Amino acid sequence: MLSGMIFLAQASTPAAQPPPSVAGMLVPMVCIFAIMYFLMIRPQQQKQKKLQQTIDTLKTGDAVVTAGGIHGVVSNVKDGPTLTLKIADNVRIELDKSAIVTVQKEQSSDKA
Repeated sequence: MLSGMIFLAQASTPAAQPPPSVAGMLVPMVCIFAIMYFLMIRPQQQKQKKLQQTIDTLKTGDAVVTAGGIHGVVSNVKDGPTLTLKIADNVRIELDKSAIVTVQKEQSSDKA
């Protein structure tokens, strides 16, 4: 009797399912990539593009913050990749335009 139950248990194994199709696996992967693109990649690209446009339009007198956290006022914008930043009275540093992280606002040149 015991051997009969073992035989029945072995005989009742479920049929093997066919492997999922390539399209069935591809659709979720494409959806995940599309969601990641619109939630992460595209906003970062737009932010970088806006920052680059702002850096390209820098002019003397703009208050900026560098990647190192230095706050200063642009004193000279050069044609190349550098500019001169005034950080205190008689203290000017030359740095790359790519080091600019934010442009705050234009300083008024006629302080009392």
